Amino acid sequence: MTVREVERRRIVTVFGALALAAAAGGAAVCALGGTPAAQWARNPAAWVIGAVLAAALAVFQRPAFGAVALWAAPAGLFAALFNPGQQGVHRWIDPGPLHINVAMLLLPPAIVAFAGAARDGAGPWIAAFIGLALLTAQPDASQAAALAAVIALVAARTGFRPLIRLALIAAALGLAALAWMRPDPLAPVPEVEGIVGLAAALSPAAGVALVLLLAATAAAPAILTARAPSRQRDAGSALSLGLLVWVIAPFLGAFPMPFAGLGPSPILGAWLGVGLLAGQGRLS
Repeated sequence: MTVREVERRRIVTVFGALALAAAAGGAAVCALGGTPAAQWARNPAAWVIGAVLAAALAVFQRPAFGAVALWAAPAGLFAALFNPGQQGVHRWIDPGPLHINVAMLLLPPAIVAFAGAARDGAGPWIAAFIGLALLTAQPDASQAAALAAVIALVAARTGFRPLIRLALIAAALGLAALAWMRPDPLAPVPEVEGIVGLAAALSPAAGVALVLLLAATAAAPAILTARAPSRQRDAGSALSLGLLVWVIAPFLGAFPMPFAGLGPSPILGAWLGVGLLAGQGRLS
């Protein structure tokens, strides 16, 4: 087994273990609170499906995968605008019996693709800003903040002229601020947005442990690629930043808590991002 194969397996395995623990913790909180198994069992099932997809991406990575991931996000976000919304909010698509949060499914792989290709031309930046504008239109302040933070991080690390970097950062943060100023009428669901509070109600130690586990899961991609080639390292840092904003956002508003809160979309999306990230080492 080559060094790169070992690194690919380490990224998938370590992230997977942390994400599984977070999903299991959230499922346990829901089960103890009386949530039907048919609801909380979707998260572990999403973890299994995501693990298979991530392993396949890590092993069979092709250069075209990044381009597909990069443009799938704005395409999916645009499609969500035409799906029947909830009180004027358009964040989901409903293929058959599934109810998918488009941003949480498609943003992680798009972030990895964007960060890895940001120095290759204008295309990745155009895709990222289209996605950010669509998130503002939905509106989805938490996902807009995550993508804006990633754009700002990547812009700060590029070799662009200082004025160009500042313009990109200002434009990204401005769109995110606009998303936060738009009204969001949706009420929180305890098992989705308030899962940490439910855990803390069962035991303060459980609440603290769940927060630490969520933070570790989000930080894992950056830590695991800290010594990787530059493109993969940049992508790992960007993915972790996006996931950390996901974890922080529910403490600031009615936004889904990834991994532990009910909802398979963030679990599948994070797995797709990690699979794409692990596979980048194969292309380096």
